[in-house]
Amino acid sequence: MQLPFPIVEDADDISREKGRKLFAGNNSEFLKGVVAMSGLPPADRLEVCFAGRSNVGKSTLINALTGRTRLARASNTPGRTQEINYFTLADSHYLVDLPGYGYANAPLAVVEKWQRLLKQYLSGRATLRRAFVLVDSRHGIKAVDDEIMSLLDSSAVTFQVVMTKVDKVKDKDLEKVMGQVRERLAKHPAAFPEIVLTSSEKGDGIANLRAIIANLA
Repeated sequence: MQLPFPIVEDADDISREKGRKLFAGNNSEFLKGVVAMSGLPPADRLEVCFAGRSNVGKSTLINALTGRTRLARASNTPGRTQEINYFTLADSHYLVDLPGYGYANAPLAVVEKWQRLLKQYLSGRATLRRAFVLVDSRHGIKAVDDEIMSLLDSSAVTFQVVMTKVDKVKDKDLEKVMGQVRERLAKHPAAFPEIVLTSSEKGDGIANLRAIIANLA
């Protein structure tokens, strides 16, 4: 019997090539950091966003996808980045890096401000096609992840879980974590029914994620 929320199958050759072409060369550039809805770029192309708690590996994943080692800059201070960062992808997509969440030492006023912006963004961006929620393969879904997933549910934004750092986990431990992830996802109606496994360091799953993004068009 197939498990609920199975691991996404490897992309076929056509989809892999489509993804490769979309992300090829220097197709990606940093556009701007946004601190208010008025600063959003025109909604003139498809966009996908990446969400995840601090230090889950968002910047590293975006860099791996685009092949640009310094495109998205990871902060040494978790939770410091409080902007919605926009990157162009060719002439057809935006990649959107949402602020890391779940860092207790961030000032409360700052956290509340970006939470308001995040809610406005998710509920008001018609060109947002999918959110990718990154989950650390060593830890599974935490309470703060559930919160962002519930926000995506209420905003009617389809989200897909991307497990990061799979190279850091033994197979038997990953199997246990995946059980917990599947159990939690069953409570979220906006969850896309396939999970992507990735390792930015080893390159695992990067071609599949590129293909998924390319096929959203």
